[in-house]
Amino acid sequence: MANVTAILGQNGAGKSTLLKCLTGAMQFQVGSISINNQSIHAYSLAALSKTRAVLSQSTAIDFPFTAFDIVKMGRHPYSNNTSSGLDDEIAMRALQSLDCLALTHRVFPTLSGGEQQRVQLARVIAQLWDTKNTYLFLDEPTSALDLKHQHQVLSLMCKLAICNNIGVCMVIHDLNLALRYADQVLLMKAGKLAAAGKTQEVLTSNNIERVFDISLDAILFNKRLFH
Repeated sequence: MANVTAILGQNGAGKSTLLKCLTGAMQFQVGSISINNQSIHAYSLAALSKTRAVLSQSTAIDFPFTAFDIVKMGRHPYSNNTSSGLDDEIAMRALQSLDCLALTHRVFPTLSGGEQQRVQLARVIAQLWDTKNTYLFLDEPTSALDLKHQHQVLSLMCKLAICNNIGVCMVIHDLNLALRYADQVLLMKAGKLAAAGKTQEVLTSNNIERVFDISLDAILFNKRLFH
């Protein structure tokens, strides 16, 4: 069964670099990466686009595309195989899944940072709509979102993992969100893997202090401020 994997670590630990290697966006010198038991280098670009979708940390778009236009771009890999009407329907359903229907006809550059992030998430979801055994790679998908939409987005990722058998791999900074939504965690430090495994087994006090160079007492003190 597919699951949700969170990659955590300090800034500069190599999280985004790892994600780029996993998606084929960056070359690596040692080791190999396979998707569904096939080397990532054996995929054509078209086949890879139907197997994995990627949300980068930031995607600057200055052209006056609407939110709907952006999401429909996720359907480009299927342009020779599906009707425009079906792609339109999938784009709208993806927008709805991210609470973005009210943004459909808004011009993308005029949206807030959080709205843009949700629209871009809808794009990558549209790219893998109704697929099985595929993968979503997300670089800080909740960084610009308010509290409500953080939980909405991560709940949706869990649903996609369970219902569509989509493997979700995401870089994230919030330990609480990782504890609540991730099945597995990779902890990175100084470009190396510091720990990996089931979330509850990896996010221990010792590992957190070792990887983030912070006393757990400081974290718990800040946490008490909200009670």
